Amino acid sequence: MANSQLTLTGNDAPISRGAAYYAWHRFLANKGAVFSGVLLLFILLVAVFAPFLTGAEPNEQKFLTNTLAFPSAQHWFGIDDLGRDYFSRIIHGARVSISIGLAAATFSVVIGLPLGALAGFFGGKVDWIIMRIIEIFSVVPPLLAALLLAALTKGGYFNIVLIAALFGWVQVCLMVRAQVMAFRSKEFIRAAQALGGSTWYIIFRHIIPNSISPVIVGFVLAIPLAMMLEAGLSFLGVGIPPPTPSWGQMINLGINFMFYYWHLALFPTLALAITVLVVTMFADGLRDALDPTLKGR
Repeated sequence: MANSQLTLTGNDAPISRGAAYYAWHRFLANKGAVFSGVLLLFILLVAVFAPFLTGAEPNEQKFLTNTLAFPSAQHWFGIDDLGRDYFSRIIHGARVSISIGLAAATFSVVIGLPLGALAGFFGGKVDWIIMRIIEIFSVVPPLLAALLLAALTKGGYFNIVLIAALFGWVQVCLMVRAQVMAFRSKEFIRAAQALGGSTWYIIFRHIIPNSISPVIVGFVLAIPLAMMLEAGLSFLGVGIPPPTPSWGQMINLGINFMFYYWHLALFPTLALAITVLVVTMFADGLRDALDPTLKGR
C-alpha cells in the first residue's frame, strides 16, 4: 500500500527525472551543442573574472605614448586611439553584452510566459487579442523601432534592456502558446478540472511546469537577439554611452581606422560574432534535446 501511495503521489518526480535523463543524453549526443556549451562556459568565465585577466582598467588611459599600437606580447589586442588596452576593453565589453542579454531574456520570459499561457489555455478572444499584439510587433522592424526608442530615452543600460525585452518576448510567447495548446486537452488537465481545480491553479500547477522546455529554449534564444540589438544601437551611438566598453561602440570606432589599424575593428567584431554564434548553437542544441517528440528515443 505504501508503495502504491508513493507511486500515485510522487508521479511527477519520476516523469521529470525520465525527461531530464533523455534530454541530457540527447544533448551529449549532439557534439556541436556540447562544444558550444563548453565555449559558452569559457566566455562566461572570462566575463566574470575580467578584472583579474588584465593588468589595466578598461577606461584607464595609461598608454598614451603608444596609441593605436598593433597587437603585441604586452598588449594582445593592441591599444586604441585614447591609449587604452584593447584586450581589457574587449573582455569587459563581454560583461556588458552578456549581462544585457541575460537581463533582457529574463524580462522577455516574464512577459512572454504568462501571455503565452493565457493565449494557449483560454483561446477564443484572449488568444485573438494576444495574437494581434504579436502581429503588431512582428511587422515593426525591431532595429528601427529600437533606434527610435533609444533616441527618445537617451540610451543607457537599463533602457537598452527594456527595449530588447520589448521585442524579445514575442518568440517566448509563441513557443509557450504552442506548448500549452498541446497540453490543455490532456487527461491530467481534464482530471484537474473535474476535481474542481481553478483555472489559475491549473495554469500555474500543471500548464506552466509542463511548458518549461520552450521557456528554457526561448530564454536562451532571446540572449543573442538582445546582444545584437545592443551592439547595433551602440554602433549607432544611442546604446551604451562611453566610456563604458561596448562591442558595438568599438566596432564603430574601428571602422574609422580599419584600412590600416585593422585590429580596432577585427577583435570586437570577432568577439560579438563568436559569442552570438555560440549562444545560438547552444540554444539549438537545447531545443533538440528538450523536444518532447524525441522523448524516449
